[in-house]
Amino acid sequence: MKLMLLSVVICLVSHVAAQAREPFVYVSLAKENRIVTYRMAGDDGKLTLVDSLIVEGGPGALVCHPNLPVLFASIRSVGKLASFRIDELTGKLAKINDVVAGADPSYVTVDKSGKYLLSAYYRAGKVLVHAIANEGGIGEELQSILTDERAHAIVSDRASRYWFVPHTRPNAIFQFRFDEKTQRLVKGDPPKLQREPNSGPRHLWFHPSLDVAYSSDEQGRSVSTYLFDRMSGTLKLVQTLTTLPGDYDRRQSGSTSHIEVHPSGRFVYVANRGHDSIARYRVLPNDGMLQKLGNTLSEQTTRSFNIDPSGDFLIAAGQDSGNLAVFRIDSENGDLQRTQTVGVGVSPWWVLIR
Repeated sequence: MKLMLLSVVICLVSHVAAQAREPFVYVSLAKENRIVTYRMAGDDGKLTLVDSLIVEGGPGALVCHPNLPVLFASIRSVGKLASFRIDELTGKLAKINDVVAGADPSYVTVDKSGKYLLSAYYRAGKVLVHAIANEGGIGEELQSILTDERAHAIVSDRASRYWFVPHTRPNAIFQFRFDEKTQRLVKGDPPKLQREPNSGPRHLWFHPSLDVAYSSDEQGRSVSTYLFDRMSGTLKLVQTLTTLPGDYDRRQSGSTSHIEVHPSGRFVYVANRGHDSIARYRVLPNDGMLQKLGNTLSEQTTRSFNIDPSGDFLIAAGQDSGNLAVFRIDSENGDLQRTQTVGVGVSPWWVLIR
C-alpha cells in the first residue's frame, strides 16, 4: 500500500511539474535543414537555446500532438512528414519516423482526438489523412483528396467535425466533414466557399468560443471574418478589413501570411510581409466582428508567428532577417511590446510554442 501511495504521489508531482514547466519554442529553418529548440522564461519571455536538430530536408509547418509529447513536421523540400518524440524535461527532439507524402507539404495538424494527422500540399494540390500510432508515430495513409493548387492549410472547427482548406490561387476555401466511422473526409455542401479574385485566403483560425472564423488573405492584404454554421459545417463571409495602415502606399508589393486568435478570444493578429508588421484587431464580443487597432513593426518578411498557450507572449519569425521577435501581449488592449530579438538562422519558416 505504501509503495502504491508513493507511486501516486510521484505521478502527481510529475504532472504538476510538467504543467508548471517553462514553455519550449520550436523553429523550423527551411534553408538549414534544422529544427531549433529554445526554452522561454521570465517576465520578458527570454529565449535560451536548448538544441538544434538536423533533419533530412527543409522543414516547414510544425504541430504538437494534443495528448502526447510528440511533434510533427512537414519536410517540404523532400515531400515528407516526420514525427519526433519530445523530451518533457529538456524539450529536445528525437525522431520517431517519417513517411513519403507529396510535393511541398505546406501545413500539418492533428485532430482533437489525437488519432489523425491531416496535411495540405501547396504544389501537389491535395490533402492527406494519416493514422497516428499509439506512441505518436505516423501510421498508414487513410485518404488522399485532390483539391486545387496552392492548398495552404487544413483547419478544423473546435470539435474537429468539419475541416476547411484555404487555397490562394483559386481564391477558395474547400469544406469537408470528417466521418469517424469511415475515417474519411466527405465533401461539404457546397464543397467550397468561393472568394473574390485576388483575395487569396491563406490561413484560417477559429474563435475559441464563438461560431466565427478568420482568415488571412494573402493577395488581398486583408483579414476576413466568417460565420460558422455548426449544422451544415459551412462558412459565410461577413467582413473584410485591410491589414495595412491607412497611410501605406498599397502599390508597394506585399502579402499577408499567418493569422491567430488570442487564447482569450479578445484579439486577432495577422502578419504582413512587405510592410513587415503584425496587424492587431479587437474582437467584438456580441458578434465576433473585428475592429482594427493598429500595426506593430515586426521582422523582415514575417512568415510565421505563434502565441503561447498562456496568451502572454507572441513570437514572430522574420524569414529574411533570420531573427525571432519576442513580444509581450497587453491583456487589456492587445498591444505588443517587444522584449527581445534573437538571431535564429537562415529562413525561419515556422514558430511553435509548447
